[in-house]
Amino acid sequence: MQRTRIAHTLLASAVLLSLAACTSGADHHKDEALGSKAAVAPARKQAAVQGLPGMPPVLDPEDVYAADRPNKLSPVVKDFPSRVYVPNTNSNTVSVIDPATYKVIETIPVGTQPQHVVPSWDLKTLWVNNDRGNTLTPIDPRTGKAGKTVDVHDPYNLYFTPNGKYAIVMASLDRELVFRDAHTMKRVKTVPVSCYGVNHADFSLDGRYFIVSCEFSGELLKVDTERMKVVGQQKLPFHGSMPQDVKISPDGKRFYIADMMADGVWVLDGDSFTQPSFLPTGKGAHGLYISRDSREMYISNRGEGSISVFDFTQNKLTKKWHLPGGGSPDMGGVSADGKVLWLSGRYNAEVYAIDTASGRELARIKVGSGPHGLAVYPQPGRYSLGHTGIFR
Repeated sequence: MQRTRIAHTLLASAVLLSLAACTSGADHHKDEALGSKAAVAPARKQAAVQGLPGMPPVLDPEDVYAADRPNKLSPVVKDFPSRVYVPNTNSNTVSVIDPATYKVIETIPVGTQPQHVVPSWDLKTLWVNNDRGNTLTPIDPRTGKAGKTVDVHDPYNLYFTPNGKYAIVMASLDRELVFRDAHTMKRVKTVPVSCYGVNHADFSLDGRYFIVSCEFSGELLKVDTERMKVVGQQKLPFHGSMPQDVKISPDGKRFYIADMMADGVWVLDGDSFTQPSFLPTGKGAHGLYISRDSREMYISNRGEGSISVFDFTQNKLTKKWHLPGGGSPDMGGVSADGKVLWLSGRYNAEVYAIDTASGRELARIKVGSGPHGLAVYPQPGRYSLGHTGIFR
């Protein structure tokens, strides 16, 4: 396949809006999720960004991940046991790993084809996305017990609006973005899309829009969060493109989109939504994860068993770690202390624990068949935007 490489030039950023973030209408459950101290941002920084109405204040306009520092746990989750929850797509189970021992301590039966384990906006629930089972299974992260399933059609992936009002179901095969009540999961609005395979997303610094990848048609969407409306759509400039995970840069100026067929990451100015540039990383680029100091991004290259490391301050790739004996690193997350990157081995029925300081493999743990969007929990942050853990 002939590949067209686009020059690796990052696009210019848009100017951040001023005025204070509007949070006076936030419900009391949001205050609890944020914690009494974390809910109050410094006055100087709070005035820098006008966020989505009802969204908690942006702590630092220069770093969207400012709340995700090592072990900076919300009061809501500080007493939760540290676990790694692994949805096994082909086994219809969730393996629960104790990260202290690298052992599977429990296997939870769930619905058909679980794809991702998603922390709720208020941090209190883990939702297992049973895609072909058309259900969500709630897990109480305090006890590790599964609750009664909720009927939700085609829940390939799940996100939450930054104000905690709606859950957004990535209904991949239905070709829909479905906005639901964040707590009851009752359908509020269905947004049909013309692309195919909506799967991953991330939100702008101010939370007013989000970028969505469409895996099977090689496209990107830009969606207005408040209006619940697609406001932009573009085809990626690579034949056969299959975009996957999406993450915003710490400064909020760029979005990074992994592409498993182009073997690298697209770099997009979300505000202008113009054609992105391209950064080659490795075969089957798939998952994107930010370090606890907001300096680096870990990129899992599923097709070659490696992890590329991108340095935001240097604006370049600085390292590549290869799993000994190979593997298929897919989705996951970073430990609360930032010392371990956890990734599922999609085609090897295993999970990898990787030292983020050296890239050394700490453990390789056997789980069920087809492990996919594992969640490391709890993690630092005031609230969750969904997927396997995007915290602000």
